[in-house]
Amino acid sequence: MIKTVLLTGFEPFNGASINPAWEAVRALEGWEGEVGEHRFRVEVRQLPCVFGQAIEDLVAMVDELHPDVAIAVGQAGGRPDISVERVAINVDDAAILDNGGQQPVDAAIAADGPAAYFSTLPIKAIVRALREKGLVAGVSQTAGTFVCNHVFYGLMHHAARQPQPMKAGFIHVPFLPEQAAARSDAPPSMALDDIIAGIKLAVEVTVSIEADVRETGGATH
Repeated sequence: MIKTVLLTGFEPFNGASINPAWEAVRALEGWEGEVGEHRFRVEVRQLPCVFGQAIEDLVAMVDELHPDVAIAVGQAGGRPDISVERVAINVDDAAILDNGGQQPVDAAIAADGPAAYFSTLPIKAIVRALREKGLVAGVSQTAGTFVCNHVFYGLMHHAARQPQPMKAGFIHVPFLPEQAAARSDAPPSMALDDIIAGIKLAVEVTVSIEADVRETGGATH
């Protein structure tokens, strides 16, 4: 059986003209792979950087595709590594406007939802594989409280209600070098090819193992 993998990336936001998450994800459109006996195909979709609408769109994508794996990818400008997120929390608290002009403060994402959801991706195994390939990576303990966490929580909330199990989670990626070069604070960055390679590895690890490894995650966030 061929597994379906849904990858999402956000449109640019906060006045930017590019989003590394979307650039990396869209490069994998139509990718079909095989790891051992596990075969998969990738479906790629873009999400708006808009509270509410992003979850609505993502839920519709999941209901359309019924993926075995869903990984949302977002930009974490200022972080140096590919950050595999552990937990999504039930709060929107935005320091900046989203692309719809919204800026919620201390708002629940799901009034009837739990305080948090944990990723069901093999997060430590993903990080180990990334590091073995020479990529800078770590387990992150916070996805923030902007639209990235909003989507992460919405994805897990919907996944928890699916009749069939679905592995799901969120990965943050750094600025691209051209984004960092345009800023006066000289934040860390990562080449697009490395980000793409990291997302590919995350997919391959997720579809090919059932249980996460038990070792230190090297968390930095």
